[in-house]
Amino acid sequence: MTWLKIDLHSLTSQEIFIVEGDSAGGSAKQGRDRRFQAILPLRGKILNIERKDEAAMYKNEEIQNLILGLGLGVKGEDFKKEALRYHKIIILTDADVDGAHIRTLLLTFFFRYQRALFEEGCIYVGVPPLYKVERGKQAYYCYDDVELRKVQRSFPSNASYNIQRFKGLGEMMPVQLWETTMNPETRLLKQLVVEDAAEANVVFSSLMGSKVDVRKQLIQHSASMINLEQLDI
Repeated sequence: MTWLKIDLHSLTSQEIFIVEGDSAGGSAKQGRDRRFQAILPLRGKILNIERKDEAAMYKNEEIQNLILGLGLGVKGEDFKKEALRYHKIIILTDADVDGAHIRTLLLTFFFRYQRALFEEGCIYVGVPPLYKVERGKQAYYCYDDVELRKVQRSFPSNASYNIQRFKGLGEMMPVQLWETTMNPETRLLKQLVVEDAAEANVVFSSLMGSKVDVRKQLIQHSASMINLEQLDI
């Protein structure tokens, strides 16, 4: 699965943001442009369909809301992009462990239910800033630690400034969420595409399936590829 940076989108496209809960949903609903943006708040974590049969999936309220809200149709039927209510499906979760888990559950559902969503370029991940740096009347938004250090180095050595770490989308004011994360002219989106369906299938089965040993081996292998000297802890 490859991440492609997309920083400008046509205002003629309809798009929907899938967010965590009513807190983030409230800010997103107030900050969005109602002409072309919709918000779908989730109530907690959705069902892990990798460990459930189809009967359980269709009984789950959150899954049903996703299917009906997005216009996904019936699993197994030929995919029709024109039947979608929104052509940009944007997952927007908090930058923490729970947010990453919810994002993975959603990606598992989309991959198993309608894999063509990836092939048609419909799935995106929204990237909110992690930090807001204020110095005097100037404000800088940083999307990772590298950007934060770059901004800090740009200040004189004796400069005073304030750093705010956003723990969740609900902490952001609607205008901040629009300016940094929802405005097509300034936001950062990552489009998800599947380059190798067989490899992606193995990864989803290993990470989200019920076989603990397989998941443990995958995690251990991935951890062995990390250069610990480069980690900023």
